[in-house]
Amino acid sequence: MLAPTAHAQGGGGLGGGRKGQRLGQLENAKIAFITNRVSLTQEQAQKFWPLYNEFSARRRELNRSGRLLRRDVTDGMTDQQIRENFNQAFAMRQQELNLEKDYFDKFQKVIALRQVVQLFQAERDFTKEVIKRVAGAGAQPAINTD
Repeated sequence: MLAPTAHAQGGGGLGGGRKGQRLGQLENAKIAFITNRVSLTQEQAQKFWPLYNEFSARRRELNRSGRLLRRDVTDGMTDQQIRENFNQAFAMRQQELNLEKDYFDKFQKVIALRQVVQLFQAERDFTKEVIKRVAGAGAQPAINTD
């Protein structure tokens, strides 16, 4: 069942070399983790993954833009510039929330409501697991998809 999902996920934008390979492995682990946790059927997976990939790309772009805004705050900025920077960052976070609400509805058209809930929980759990492993000690085996 993972072969169609991995194919649907694609490989674009992950970069080359060792870093790209690690990101690819992480993406594959995430695909397996979510597929298992959400119990996607093959039919659901074919419809779900292109939609999820679109959602992820849009969310990643919003996060990147937000990080750039936060990084731009410097000691030389006026209070008004800092305030405007934060207002833009808040607007980005609102856009991310709006994106999640929009895709919450879109996901329900291809998977059941309970699976949508499981999806968002699986994403959080996957992130926690990655952080725990990175903090715990470098290169450990692939993340358990059970």
